Amino acid sequence: MILKEQLYRKCNEALQERLMHVKKSILDLEQALQSETKSSAGDKHETGRAMIQIEREKAGQQLIGIQNNQELLQKIDCKAKHKNIALGSVVYTSQHNYFISISEGEIKLEDVSFYAISPHSPIAQLLLGKTEGDTISFRNNPFTVLKVI
Repeated sequence: MILKEQLYRKCNEALQERLMHVKKSILDLEQALQSETKSSAGDKHETGRAMIQIEREKAGQQLIGIQNNQELLQKIDCKAKHKNIALGSVVYTSQHNYFISISEGEIKLEDVSFYAISPHSPIAQLLLGKTEGDTISFRNNPFTVLKVI
């Protein structure tokens, strides 16, 4: 399996894991909301329902974020070769190695670290469009693009 496919799969697996966790949280919150019964302490009941509803809204926002990341990941063609850095590029630099995809953090493959980063992240914004041999500076730290896949 090629490197880009391995990185893609790791990102997708992490998204699926987060998706399952958020869906379970939403289900648990909905069950808690339904099981809240009216008690003699009406204000306490309403406060409890409001807190559950707030948590449900937060989980809903997380779900939207995961769905957006899934859509972004689906746009990546693992077989595409890039001369200029773009969505789906694997980028080797003199500092770190990157996979321009979704913000997933460090992924280790055979003792080599890659950072899965969103194309919207500050470092990706500097890298996009660059090619092998280009030098960029991030936080006053210059580094060179060594290889783009």
